[in-house]
Amino acid sequence: MAKTRILLVDDHDIVRLGLMTLLNDQPDMEVVGEASTAAEAVRQVGALSPDVVLMDIRLPGEGGIEATRQVTAKFSDVKVVMLTSFADDELVMRAISAGAVGYVLKQVGNEELIRAIQAAARGEALLDPSTTARLLSRVREAERKAEEDAFRDLTDREMDVLVHLARGKTNAEIASLLHLSEKTVGNYVSNMFEKLQLNNRIELAAYAYEHHLFERMGRE
Repeated sequence: MAKTRILLVDDHDIVRLGLMTLLNDQPDMEVVGEASTAAEAVRQVGALSPDVVLMDIRLPGEGGIEATRQVTAKFSDVKVVMLTSFADDELVMRAISAGAVGYVLKQVGNEELIRAIQAAARGEALLDPSTTARLLSRVREAERKAEEDAFRDLTDREMDVLVHLARGKTNAEIASLLHLSEKTVGNYVSNMFEKLQLNNRIELAAYAYEHHLFERMGRE
């Protein structure tokens, strides 16, 4: 059976020694290297090709989160598990955003740590339910903010034009519905192309649907 190859990253020698002793005693695990700084961690991943990196979240230099971002960007098959002394929500969220598959508290029991590494090697996420809930809440809040900002630069009149354009109306039809000249409607459409950095009416209509324009209008 192939062993899970593990890189230990922590700036405390005693911590790395304890982890190495524990993990090398497991029949399915092998510690292939160590690192004590973020830069060294990235170099060691490139040199040793581990399956899992056990990464201290607080490291000298760039820190564990930045090291994680570089590792996951350069070596997509490598799974990073963050080691942290306490579940700081902000740090954990940043670590997950950087590409970590999860985190383990340094004070967990040996069996829990081993199960976490095994899960990471299988590609499974390592988040407890409360952290998952908070992460999803932040993602939803970001999505809601993006929806609100999608039409922020458009005037009320441009929004009126966009609604009809997205429903397939021509400029002439829109002009009639809104009691405007066809030229004025054309100017509004051109302004929207520029503001939203779109190239044609199809893209403009797609943008409206992608950002739930009609649901938004129904709530107002």
